Amino acid sequence: MDIWLATLNKNKVKEFRDLFKSTDYTIRAASELDFYKAPKEDGDSFVANALIKAKSLKAAISNKDCWVVGEDSGLEVEGLNGLPGIHSARYAGENALDIQNNDKLVKMLGLRSPQNRKARYWCQIVAIGPNNQELEIGAPCNGLIGVTPKGSGGFGYDPLFIPEGFEKTMAELLPAEKHEISHRGKAAREFLNKLTS
Repeated sequence: MDIWLATLNKNKVKEFRDLFKSTDYTIRAASELDFYKAPKEDGDSFVANALIKAKSLKAAISNKDCWVVGEDSGLEVEGLNGLPGIHSARYAGENALDIQNNDKLVKMLGLRSPQNRKARYWCQIVAIGPNNQELEIGAPCNGLIGVTPKGSGGFGYDPLFIPEGFEKTMAELLPAEKHEISHRGKAAREFLNKLTS
C-alpha cells in the first residue's frame, strides 16, 4: 500500500523512505503531483498543522486506497519558552535557510538564556487512512543546544542539537544512528506499529 507524505521537504521524504525501506509500504511524495501546492500552515500547534497538511493532500489524491501522512516537527528550547516551536522552519524569516535559523537560535539563546540549553525536537504525525480514519502520533527527542554548529549531516537544527546521552550533534551522527533516536524515527516506527497491529 502507498503512504503519501504531505510535504515538499526532500529531506523529510528521504528520512521516511529510509525508515520504511524494509516494509511492504511505498513512500510517495506530494512533489510527484505537479499540480499540488502546499497549504498555508496557520495552525496553532504541531497537531493542527499536521492535520492541515494531511487533509490537503488527501483531497488532492485520486486513489483513496492509501494512507496520507501530515507531519509537522520542530525544535522547542526551554530557555526560549518553547521557541521556535511551530515556527522552526521560519524562525529567521519566511524563506530562511537552515544556517540563518541556526544563527538566530544561537544569538537568541545567548541573549536570553545562555545557561539553560535544554531542548527537544518534536515530531507530530496525523495520518488519514483509506476509510478516512485518523491516527495521531507524537514523539520527542530530548537534548541540548550546542554553542557552535558541528557536523554536515541531517538538516534543520541538527548541527546544534546534541541528543540526550550523546556528545555529538545530530548532524555528526550516521543516518542509522539518527533514525534510531530521532523524534521522526520514533514517530514513524509507532505509526508503522499501528498499521501492522
